[in-house]
Amino acid sequence: MAYYRPPGPPADPQLVRDLTHLQETMRAQVHLLPLPQAPTLIAGCDSSFPTSDTILSVFVVLRFPTLELVEKVYHTSTVELPYIPGLLSFREAPNLLLAYQKLQHKPDIIMVDGHGIAHPRRMGIAAHLGVLLNKPTFGVAKQKLTGTYQEPSLTKGSISPLLDKSGELLGEVIRSKDKVNPLFVSPGHHCDQATATRLTLACLRGYKLPEPTRLADYWAEEFKKELI
Repeated sequence: MAYYRPPGPPADPQLVRDLTHLQETMRAQVHLLPLPQAPTLIAGCDSSFPTSDTILSVFVVLRFPTLELVEKVYHTSTVELPYIPGLLSFREAPNLLLAYQKLQHKPDIIMVDGHGIAHPRRMGIAAHLGVLLNKPTFGVAKQKLTGTYQEPSLTKGSISPLLDKSGELLGEVIRSKDKVNPLFVSPGHHCDQATATRLTLACLRGYKLPEPTRLADYWAEEFKKELI
């Protein structure tokens, strides 16, 4: 996700408490399970902030395993919440849901540009979106949010675990291309780590990002041109 971090006063403490409580409630609904069968359609989604008060969310749907583009949609809205660290999902999810509703082809699983359970409260945007949609989701992020790891080997396909301070597995750190910074892959909802890692690797086509989120990011830039 391309986060807009505006300057300004801190968020209302009561709002932070309310959203944190809701996040904890949603966390209890997360289930990490393997997919019962290989997906036929896989989606990628991404959000960006073209202006300080506008959010643009994109979904692309690809046929799996060929990764042929089947559909692409976007939705823009006015941003309703301030930037609050750790609670960004509440800022992005409403517009992502509106974009998802435009899809004519509903995916079997969604790859989200962001984190799944690799989040301080185990509720990154991929987990958040999965619970709201009751769909399998996982996160592929470009930067670590929490946890520790050993740098994986510099060759494509190298993997190391992302662990919390107690040693619990939060995700896996994957080298998606030789000698580039790794990706942080974690399950969101109705998905497990093995599924998330397997699908991430299966969707690589020579770029750092796997095709679902790479194309979501590409089309976000294209759709922005329609807003100018």
